Order: sequence, then C-alpha cells, then structure tokens
Amino acid sequence: MTGIQKTLFVLIAVIAVIFGLTVHKVLNGRSQGDPAALVDAGIILLPQSRQLPALELTDQDGQAVAVNQLKGQWSLLFFGYTYCPDICPTTLAQLRELKGKLPAEALERLRVVMISVDPQRDSPQQLKQYLGYFDAGFQGLTGELADIQKLASAVSIPFIPADTSKPNYTVDHSGNLVILGPDGTQRGFIRAPLNNQKLATQLPVLVGSEG
Repeated sequence: MTGIQKTLFVLIAVIAVIFGLTVHKVLNGRSQGDPAALVDAGIILLPQSRQLPALELTDQDGQAVAVNQLKGQWSLLFFGYTYCPDICPTTLAQLRELKGKLPAEALERLRVVMISVDPQRDSPQQLKQYLGYFDAGFQGLTGELADIQKLASAVSIPFIPADTSKPNYTVDHSGNLVILGPDGTQRGFIRAPLNNQKLATQLPVLVGSEG
C-alpha cells in the first residue's frame, strides 16, 4: 500500500467514524421527540446529563436511599413539604391527574419522588401519610437539611431554609420538577405550572426513548 493509499484509507476511516457519530446523535435526538414540542410542554432537557451527589436520604418507609442510585426508571423529583399551603398540594394533585392520563407503558417507566425541604417536621411517617392522600405510589425522601440543600443545589432547584423558631413557618421553594433518566443522572426540568394535557403527550415519548 502506497503512502497516498494509506492516507486515503485513514481519511475514509475518520469520515466513517464522524458520520457514524453524527447519525447516532441525530437518532438519539429523534428518539427523545420533537424538541419544540417538548419545550412547549414545559420539558427542558439539559445539553449534558448531570451526576447527582453521593449522599443518603431516608424514604417514607424509613429506608436509606442513595440519591445517586435512583436508577432503573425515569424519575420526577419535586422539592416540597407536607405543611406547604399551596404549591405542594396543587403540584401533587396535578401529578396524580397526570398519571391517570399516561399509558401503562409510560407509568411502568416513571416514578414521582417528593424531597422534603422541611426535614424538621417531615418525618418518614409524616411523608408517607401525606403522600398517601394523593397517590400511594408517590415516594418521599427526607434527611439532614445540609444534604437536602446539597442535592437541591446540584440539580439547580435551590430553596430558602425557613426560620424554624417561628410558629407555622413556611419554606420558599420552586414548583419545577427535576427529570432523572434511568441511569440516575439529571436530564432536565419540567417548568411549573404543569400543563398536563401537553405533558401527557410528550412524557411517554421521552420515557420511552431508552430503557
């Protein structure tokens, strides 16, 4: 093989690799649905997935859960608390309604997790009772305030800790949801307020894009 032939061979190989990567990227993008339709439904995907911090919280059954091991399903994380007067009950009621609009295949791939921003009052038992009013399948996580703040900052859903010395205190927090992929990484957000009609169309496409 001459030097020219070797150069051509290398160039063809490089072009083939680039072409393959491009096709793979395009196909992956298509598998997640129409970007404009996702945005219109309030679904904002990150250009790159984010790893969650390695820390443990406690679920509604008193079991330790490593937040960076929420794998195997798509997850919608909501930062709220059981004494919340408005955003939390409204959002949880909307999520219950949304579940009723999704096909069985999408429901099997999706879980809803509320992470308490008021761990002083939200014990596992309190979370379990509260979430049960909305949907027995909803999961709850609580733990040390510092760990919850670390997680909230990592997924760009910060909140303002309350002055717990005041009676009937409230906590300022966002109504946005965090989207985790089945590999346990953050894939994006769902903006509040939720549009269930559009989400019911777009979420099955998103959660069906990979196993």
